[in-house]
Amino acid sequence: MASLKEKLNLEEPLLEDLAVHRGDRIVDIEGTPTPGTKHRTGSWKACTFILVTECFEELAYYGIQFNLVTFLKTVLQESNVSAARNYTNWQGTCYIAPLVGAVVADSYLGRYLTTLAFFAVYLAGMAAMSISASFPACTGLDCRQEGSSSSQSAVFFLGLYMMAIGAGGIKPCVSSFGADQFDDSVPSERLKKSSFFNWFFFSIYIGSFASGTVVVWMQDNLGWVVGLWIPTLFIALAMASFLLGSGSYRVQKPLGSPLVRVSQVLVAAVRKRNASLPKDASLLYELPEGASMADGTKKLQHTPVLSALDKAAVIASTEELCSSDPWRLCTVTQVEELKAVIGMLPIWATGIVYFAVLAQFSSTFLEQGRMMNTTVTIPGRSFSIPPASLASFDAVSVILFVPVYDRVLVPAARRLTGNDRGLSELQRFGAGLFLSVLVMAAAALVETFRLQTMAAAAAGDEGEKKMCILWQVPQYLLVGASVVFACVGQSEFFYNEAPESMRSLCAALGLLTVSLGSYLSSLLVTVVSAVTTKGGREPGWIPDDLDEGHLDRFFWLVAALSGLNFAVFVCCAVRYKCK
Repeated sequence: MASLKEKLNLEEPLLEDLAVHRGDRIVDIEGTPTPGTKHRTGSWKACTFILVTECFEELAYYGIQFNLVTFLKTVLQESNVSAARNYTNWQGTCYIAPLVGAVVADSYLGRYLTTLAFFAVYLAGMAAMSISASFPACTGLDCRQEGSSSSQSAVFFLGLYMMAIGAGGIKPCVSSFGADQFDDSVPSERLKKSSFFNWFFFSIYIGSFASGTVVVWMQDNLGWVVGLWIPTLFIALAMASFLLGSGSYRVQKPLGSPLVRVSQVLVAAVRKRNASLPKDASLLYELPEGASMADGTKKLQHTPVLSALDKAAVIASTEELCSSDPWRLCTVTQVEELKAVIGMLPIWATGIVYFAVLAQFSSTFLEQGRMMNTTVTIPGRSFSIPPASLASFDAVSVILFVPVYDRVLVPAARRLTGNDRGLSELQRFGAGLFLSVLVMAAAALVETFRLQTMAAAAAGDEGEKKMCILWQVPQYLLVGASVVFACVGQSEFFYNEAPESMRSLCAALGLLTVSLGSYLSSLLVTVVSAVTTKGGREPGWIPDDLDEGHLDRFFWLVAALSGLNFAVFVCCAVRYKCK
């Protein structure tokens, strides 16, 4: 069959002009291509610095998140409503900002420089918050009336949102940058990359556990000046750790704006919507075999799906080919990049429901715990366990389960599946979704028994009036196990399946499911409350006094939705074609 060059009668020089050679797009920090420096860059040598950086950064992040509402109420004298609203607005910013960081990384600066730039913003924001804690304390009605107009509030909120932007900009870059340190073409490094995602989440939860115990205790007992400067110190240490590893990093050059590439395909496809697709896909526009892509990306093979987008690669005329205007003519690779992102969207959507389930971890699970007996007695001593403290069992579960998964389950699964990684990304994500069903089933059973215990106590039967709060421990441990499977699998999936030019953006989309899941959880609670109260005539499933409601039914409803979500995921995963 005649080649595209022969069919269009093009000369060899023109084809050479169309192919721009830029050499290796993976370089060290000094710009030297990695083939010459591979022995001293990348792999675990580089990732050790990245994991330490992530641990310190998360310690600082959770050091603010866990006690933010307390600071707003006790120091800034905000009402419950204002404190809750400011908390959710801040958290929403933290998970919207990754989209900004992703675009900057993929389009302009690359992941290394983007991480450094947002770390600088992060550190400045933390310092501003810490300085605000040193302002003279204000008490009384006047402070409550002044609200956030005071200079202390102004400095604090400036720092808080600088921190949100900094943390958000870093989140999609650090995990992808760590994965960049491994070469997929080398089997041993490919396995190490899969292991890296496990230890990345391990480092996150080490930081989370340290914040939820040590840092929160310091804030409550040593005051906010010390309690805020400690996280600030750890952000400085995180930045220092990241810089110390610079000489060992493999750095990927930015590949151009992913949003522009997507827009070019859509515009070109719409312009040529009436064009006829050739029966032979080789007639669609692509750079010649052996030629480098202009932006350094790898060529992708044509796939027979979403054929309407293929019209962007239809060569309408020789003049169009010679002009090489990407808003009129796109390569097959560029079209396939957009197809890849669209193909991931169904899998992405199941993550929203998953994080709506995990949102119960910090909302309804706490409400359930407050209705239980928080006093635990051991021989010779009794002590109280705050419901929020049970969240540490989630962190402990992740910290303990990651090494077990990496060192025990992966080798065992490898022998069963024949997959070098033990489980594929989709299998791992699916296992996490299944565990989320068990999380809600466990919570529902505990609530059912709790209500039965309270009913028996009200009837005058002998026994404890309240169940011990430690009955909640299994559901928290299941949350941690679910995170090890689902969250790690999701991160690995978006990195491996995303087009190279859009890896940070796809990581940001993965983080966006956390925010959307929280919104879905809020909507679900609102709808259930409205439907079950029957116009105010009934207490509903989730009343202020849970002893009068049926939180167990709500948990079973969420378990059913999670089961349905798992079934949808299985259908999507079976049909998904891996890159």
